[in-house]
Amino acid sequence: MTYLTDADLLPPLQSGFQPGHSTESAILCVLSDILLAVDRGDFAALVLLDLSAAFDTVDHDILLQRLESSFGIADVAWDWFRSYLSGRRQFVRCGGTRSSPVSMICGIPQGSVLGPVLFILYVADLAALIESHGLTPDQYADDT
Repeated sequence: MTYLTDADLLPPLQSGFQPGHSTESAILCVLSDILLAVDRGDFAALVLLDLSAAFDTVDHDILLQRLESSFGIADVAWDWFRSYLSGRRQFVRCGGTRSSPVSMICGIPQGSVLGPVLFILYVADLAALIESHGLTPDQYADDT
């Protein structure tokens, strides 16, 4: 986080998983954007994007590519992230019965310290894409 903060690499409009930010600050940003647009006489519309099972759908290859190309994470640090993401397996347990384990090709561990940070980096380009169309995005975790 220190590297990302010092290098100013964290998305500025992402309120989730960051110190000093909360759902309240995210709501205030959205409300402020709408009121400013109305005050200018502009058209204001609110479009909400909520990614279902967001952490479960993170593609490891895309995430690793973004870590390198967008955030400059390379060499030993990149290998460490690749190692962290690879080799994970999951199974389903129902009562005393357990399914066969399967390898995970996507998804980041929920409840981990790294999970939220990796998710923010994974969706960081979304805000830039929205801005490129003249719109103002606000994000909170997996909600845009």
